Amino acid sequence: MASKRQIGLGHYIILIVIAIAVVVYLIPIYWIIVTSLKSPSDIVTKVPKFLFRVTWENYHKLMPAEIPLIFYVFLVESLIGIFLVCLSLKKDVVIVRSLIPVGCIVFVLTGFYAFVTTVNYNFLMLIVYAGAVYWLIRKTATTATQVLLIWGSLVAFSLVAVCVVLSGAGSKYFHQLLNSIIIGFGSTILAVGLGTFSAYAFSRFEILGKEDLLFFILSTRMLPPVVVVIPVYLMYSKLGLRDTHLGLILLYTTFNLSFAVWLMKGFIDEIPKEYEDAALVDGYTRFQSFFKVVFPQSVTGIAATAVFCLITAWNEFAFALVLTEVGGKAVTAPPSITSATGSGGVDWGMIAAKTFIFLLPVAVFTFLMRKHLLRGVTFGAVKR
Repeated sequence: MASKRQIGLGHYIILIVIAIAVVVYLIPIYWIIVTSLKSPSDIVTKVPKFLFRVTWENYHKLMPAEIPLIFYVFLVESLIGIFLVCLSLKKDVVIVRSLIPVGCIVFVLTGFYAFVTTVNYNFLMLIVYAGAVYWLIRKTATTATQVLLIWGSLVAFSLVAVCVVLSGAGSKYFHQLLNSIIIGFGSTILAVGLGTFSAYAFSRFEILGKEDLLFFILSTRMLPPVVVVIPVYLMYSKLGLRDTHLGLILLYTTFNLSFAVWLMKGFIDEIPKEYEDAALVDGYTRFQSFFKVVFPQSVTGIAATAVFCLITAWNEFAFALVLTEVGGKAVTAPPSITSATGSGGVDWGMIAAKTFIFLLPVAVFTFLMRKHLLRGVTFGAVKR
């Protein structure tokens, strides 16, 4: 009886500690959201106000003077897509599949409206939407995972479309947020792709000096970015890569590649080689066996690696500040958040609004990948 009581008491103590840790972790996020909804007079009070009049003034400052109608169309599309993704997470596949034709019609009409009204900066979105709808029709979802992937991609297209529309309408911050999306996801795709192929080579082949090469790759991650920012700045100035999307994508890919290689090598090491040997005996090439055998089993590791690489690239500040110009074409969101400070004071409300909007894309991406992330972090923890 005493041992059961001790176990029960220890269980409650652990739950209390976890609850306290969660509250402490969420306090900054809560404070950011609350500050973004306060008026300037409520923000600067000596005694913090927990009861206040909610205002959208700080978010209005980030919007252009005239918001185009297509912004609201894309916003409604995003909400519909998120609703369908939530349904698919609950595995209500039949309900979601019944709504697919309606979704196709909405996306086609929106793309046509974008093409007719604002050809300049929405023509690319029309092509993306047409391709997404075509894929949706050809690949009819039969499982919750397929529905999640299809509608999740359409939601991502809608969110990007919102940033494109607002940046085209004259909003500097949403243009910078769009830069973060392009650079963050571009570098993540490159780092995870190259890291997966490199990890497969290190895992499956006998390479001369493999351990030394792996240590050298890892050592690039140990170097603080501030140490190399000046040489990189001089090199980029000579090559014409300063204040360009390509320059930041290549740089972030370089720093994330070592992490991707080491993490993916651990996942691929856990996949038995006998599966590939059987595929090779059946006549598949090494490349075909990788995509048919190794790749499907390493999706969990790829998802976990992608989350970590995206968070690193998304939050990077030093390179984004030094390698871009004020008001330049490749300025990302983190440097622009600090630009709300000046000689006239600190606009804490605008900073909070920018920060909250900046958190949303990565939070949504991490939420959608949460199952893969949990499995990816614990993968290989129990050895056979």
